Amino acid sequence: MIVQESMTIEQKLTILSDAAKYDVACTSSGVARDGKDGSIGNTAASGICHAFSADGRCISLLKVLFTNECIYDCKYCINRVSNDVPRTTFTPEEVCSLTMEFYRRNYIEGLFLSSGIIKTPNYTMELIGRTLKMLRTEYHFNGYIHCKAIPGADTELIETIGWYADRMSVNLELPTADGLKLLAPHKNRKNILNPIRQIQAGIEESRENFGMMGGNKGAYWHTRRKVEQKSITQKREEDALLHIGHKDQIRQVIESKSDKGVGFSNRILTGWEEEKDSKILTPNHRIYHGNQEISSTIESPSVIAKPQGLTMWNQFGGNRGFVPAGQSTQMIIGATGETDYEIVNVTEALYQKFDLKRVFFSAFIRVNEDSTLPVLPGGPPLLREHRLYQADWLLRYYGFEATELLTKERPNFNVFFDPKCNWAIGHLEQFPVEVNTADYYTLLRVPGIGPKSAGRIVKARQMSKLRFEDLKKIGVVLKRALYFITCSGQMMYPTKIEENYITNQMLQLDEKLPSHITNGGITYQQLSLFDDSLMLSNS
Repeated sequence: MIVQESMTIEQKLTILSDAAKYDVACTSSGVARDGKDGSIGNTAASGICHAFSADGRCISLLKVLFTNECIYDCKYCINRVSNDVPRTTFTPEEVCSLTMEFYRRNYIEGLFLSSGIIKTPNYTMELIGRTLKMLRTEYHFNGYIHCKAIPGADTELIETIGWYADRMSVNLELPTADGLKLLAPHKNRKNILNPIRQIQAGIEESRENFGMMGGNKGAYWHTRRKVEQKSITQKREEDALLHIGHKDQIRQVIESKSDKGVGFSNRILTGWEEEKDSKILTPNHRIYHGNQEISSTIESPSVIAKPQGLTMWNQFGGNRGFVPAGQSTQMIIGATGETDYEIVNVTEALYQKFDLKRVFFSAFIRVNEDSTLPVLPGGPPLLREHRLYQADWLLRYYGFEATELLTKERPNFNVFFDPKCNWAIGHLEQFPVEVNTADYYTLLRVPGIGPKSAGRIVKARQMSKLRFEDLKKIGVVLKRALYFITCSGQMMYPTKIEENYITNQMLQLDEKLPSHITNGGITYQQLSLFDDSLMLSNS
């Protein structure tokens, strides 16, 4: 083991920012918060990751580990205890200083803080908690913070951090319990799922009892539908209207579906909330009855009841809420033998049972020599990772279910086609689709038609019948869609609705894949956040 008595903060940053490059954090902040007097920073719901490196990684977060020391010996991890690598640990003051100095120089817009395990999970979580508390209360940092929760830590410690962080995540590590047992024998599934469930419950309590901003609000399409207590048909009707911009019509649909006229500005209240509305009113929420705002007629409560599950709520003293940007997780793909079918089903279950904001996939990179690790001649399975992200998108926004995308008989995605195209070729009995009459969600299942173009089609055909020339102007990718659609009963070219024919035709299309996939040249090198070496020495 390499032992160094002391390191400069720059040396520590070099080691710990490099060690953090395997943690996936490219996601929008999911929460909007304006600046305020006496604090520095804000967040934008449109996404903190507005700057990406060439390989798609976010560079506007200070992404570091608190420590790369670890008591575990996970076979896939560069920081495992048996590896002979330089080790170091930040102090809470050092993380705070770096975050503030980088923020003031406009290098970053937030902090992503992960960690190895030093001594015990509780000891590590205490250090991280002290760091976040210091950032929020002493440095008055109001910007975005994404923090990893460490499985095995006490619930009180995880809750404390949940009040200071915007987003929390717990790494699932591997898709199945068997895979975890094989490659991370010191960890177990129960210890990983417990903090996920605790954070989920905290988010729900924060939102339901206080109406505080944030939470996941159903990242998975079918979960959102169930939360809103809507049938598939109702949800599709509303989404279709939303995409074509008929706000007045949406309001009519919503009001017609509910016999309760009182609701928060961002959701519909049911009888359950009516019983508690005296507890959940906060000054930041406006209440409507139909189109008329009635919040001015209701007095805000002087004391807001504390929910039973959250023992130290609102300790920060603001109305931030508990983990307002929701929680996410990450799993390694390709280190164990799970099929895409298993991975997609695990992903769907995570959205349904834990209401996660995002599930991230990380292609396995062989950084250790170990006989239990697979040897992948083609390098990290980046194309597979890409297909899984495409499938995740279909689950969250297109209304697909996992069992529609893959089956036990067809357990893996066709690497040559994106999952939607793969699904369409396998369900040719549902095509061709007539663009002048099909509903929004039927259009959405056509390869080459996305949410924007589907919305434009539904809106434009109210004026006149659409032709193929019109579809091209609308943004439809006709080279994909032409095998699956008709305009006024006619296909664009004489073609066969036959699997082999369409497959052969579409294989001739060059899918525009990310350059790091087509070139195979990804290095997984995180961009340096401090090219100006004098910055730190001057700070």
